[in-house]
Amino acid sequence: MRATLMYGAGDVRVENVPDAAVQHPTDAVVRVVRTCVCGSDLHPYRSMPAGSGPAPMGHEFVGVVEETGSDVSTVKRGDFVVSPFAFSDNTCAFCGDGFHTACVNGGFYGAGGVGGAQAEAIRVPQADGTLVTAPVDENSELLDSLLAITDVYLTGYHAAVMGKVDERTTVTVIGDGAVGVSAVLAAKQLGASRIILMGRHSGRTDLGREFGATDVVAERGAEGVAKVRELTGGEGSHVVLEAVGYLPAYEQAYGVVRPGGVISRVGVPQYDEAPVGFGSLFGKNVTLNGGPAPVRAYIEQGLADVLEGRIEPGRVFDRVVDLDDAAEAYRAMDARESLKVAVTP
Repeated sequence: MRATLMYGAGDVRVENVPDAAVQHPTDAVVRVVRTCVCGSDLHPYRSMPAGSGPAPMGHEFVGVVEETGSDVSTVKRGDFVVSPFAFSDNTCAFCGDGFHTACVNGGFYGAGGVGGAQAEAIRVPQADGTLVTAPVDENSELLDSLLAITDVYLTGYHAAVMGKVDERTTVTVIGDGAVGVSAVLAAKQLGASRIILMGRHSGRTDLGREFGATDVVAERGAEGVAKVRELTGGEGSHVVLEAVGYLPAYEQAYGVVRPGGVISRVGVPQYDEAPVGFGSLFGKNVTLNGGPAPVRAYIEQGLADVLEGRIEPGRVFDRVVDLDDAAEAYRAMDARESLKVAVTP
């Protein structure tokens, strides 16, 4: 079968690899109907050392079950399924607490011998705990929105949940990428009355406004912090959703959060050290949280919201390419020519 592999920074290839196959009784094999490139895929695209690959790529997909292991009982051949970007058994103590990305029997696609989703098919470990059926077929007009709830929208939703967004909160979202504008939509769904989006790409911030942003701040750094504080009467935001993952975004976050507020991070951090002292978090009694989104905890609600037309998170996709053009999808997103690119095997 054909699959996307990364050999090093900027070096993405689609090659023939062994077919996905059941290896354990709890596995399923899913034929991928639609997948995509994630913003987090761009981190290795920019920095992966040459010669350290090939690494299988992709972790977001919807598709059709082709085969199941002998212990799988909740899905069957022919089912259309939606998969969270991480697999889990949905039964361990951490899954029970709603943190499926910490599942003791779980893991991530593209790692630990599990193939990537930017491929014609994928092996899904812990299929019973991971896969969720959807009452659509592979030609559904909802494919993009169903794909969005495998990661990007529900990552934004996780940020908003961890930030305790409600109708009383002013929210600032840092980053106008797909996760950032998804976080705007999620904050709106949770009732936020004011949502400030920090981003400088008008095509993206326009979508953010349509998703519910009440204000857009294009300035960055100290100038951006000053603008947000001006918009909030000098108080700052109750909740800051950081959807970038770079240190300057974190610095903006603690600059705009109000005393007693919350910074919720879902941008994968590209740093290991950051200020937490008196001048950043401690002095203002700020809570810092967030992490990899446990999509499985939210996916049934997200699926219902999509099927019943309450949200259209698939609007973050502004381009679709064939699998053989996966390298172009990476290039276009890295160059900011596209917000998020869907891939059709």
